[in-house]
Amino acid sequence: MKNRLLKGWTIQRSLFLIMGILVIFQSADAGQWLGLLLGGYIAFMGLFAFGCAGGGCSIPNKKETDF
Repeated sequence: MKNRLLKGWTIQRSLFLIMGILVIFQSADAGQWLGLLLGGYIAFMGLFAFGCAGGGCSIPNKKETDF
Protein backbone atom coordinates (compact mmCIF):
# COMPACT_ATOMS: atom_id res chain seq x y z
CA MET A 1 0.00 0.00 0.00
CA LYS A 2 2.85 2.36 0.84
CA ASN A 3 4.50 1.74 -2.54
CA ARG A 4 1.23 2.38 -4.35
CA LEU A 5 0.91 5.79 -2.66
CA LEU A 6 4.51 6.90 -3.01
CA LYS A 7 5.70 5.45 -6.34
CA GLY A 8 4.58 5.57 -9.94
CA TRP A 9 3.38 9.18 -10.00
CA THR A 10 2.70 10.56 -13.47
CA ILE A 11 1.32 13.87 -14.65
CA GLN A 12 -2.03 12.23 -15.38
CA ARG A 13 -2.24 10.73 -11.89
CA SER A 14 -1.35 14.08 -10.32
CA LEU A 15 -4.02 15.85 -12.37
CA PHE A 16 -6.66 13.34 -11.25
CA LEU A 17 -5.78 14.03 -7.63
CA ILE A 18 -5.75 17.82 -8.03
CA MET A 19 -9.00 17.90 -10.02
CA GLY A 20 -10.70 15.60 -7.52
CA ILE A 21 -9.71 17.85 -4.63
CA LEU A 22 -10.94 20.91 -6.51
CA VAL A 23 -14.29 19.24 -7.21
CA ILE A 24 -14.60 18.33 -3.52
CA PHE A 25 -13.99 21.93 -2.41
CA GLN A 26 -16.28 23.43 -5.03
CA SER A 27 -19.06 20.96 -4.25
CA ALA A 28 -18.82 21.55 -0.51
CA ASP A 29 -18.89 25.32 -1.04
CA ALA A 30 -21.95 25.10 -3.29
CA GLY A 31 -23.74 22.58 -1.07
CA GLN A 32 -23.82 19.95 -3.83
CA TRP A 33 -23.28 16.84 -1.76
CA LEU A 34 -23.47 14.45 -4.70
CA GLY A 35 -20.47 16.30 -6.14
CA LEU A 36 -18.48 15.32 -3.05
CA LEU A 37 -18.86 11.68 -4.04
CA LEU A 38 -17.75 12.39 -7.59
CA GLY A 39 -14.78 14.46 -6.41
CA GLY A 40 -13.85 11.83 -3.85
CA TYR A 41 -13.91 9.10 -6.48
CA ILE A 42 -11.70 11.13 -8.82
CA ALA A 43 -9.28 12.04 -6.01
CA PHE A 44 -9.02 8.42 -4.85
CA MET A 45 -8.34 7.32 -8.42
CA GLY A 46 -5.35 9.66 -8.46
CA LEU A 47 -4.19 8.84 -4.95
CA PHE A 48 -4.38 5.05 -5.20
CA ALA A 49 -3.66 4.70 -8.97
CA PHE A 50 -6.67 2.69 -10.05
CA GLY A 51 -8.86 3.08 -13.11
CA CYS A 52 -7.68 5.50 -15.76
CA ALA A 53 -5.33 7.26 -13.32
CA GLY A 54 -3.31 4.07 -13.00
CA GLY A 55 -2.95 3.64 -16.75
CA GLY A 56 -5.72 1.05 -17.06
CA CYS A 57 -7.58 2.85 -19.84
CA SER A 58 -4.94 2.66 -22.52
CA ILE A 59 -5.51 0.41 -25.50
CA PRO A 60 -2.47 -1.59 -26.60
CA ASN A 61 -1.23 -0.92 -30.12
CA LYS A 62 -2.17 -3.57 -32.62
CA LYS A 63 0.88 -5.18 -34.14
CA GLU A 64 0.50 -5.14 -37.88
CA THR A 65 1.68 -8.10 -39.89
CA ASP A 66 2.84 -8.03 -43.48
CA PHE A 67 0.93 -10.28 -45.83
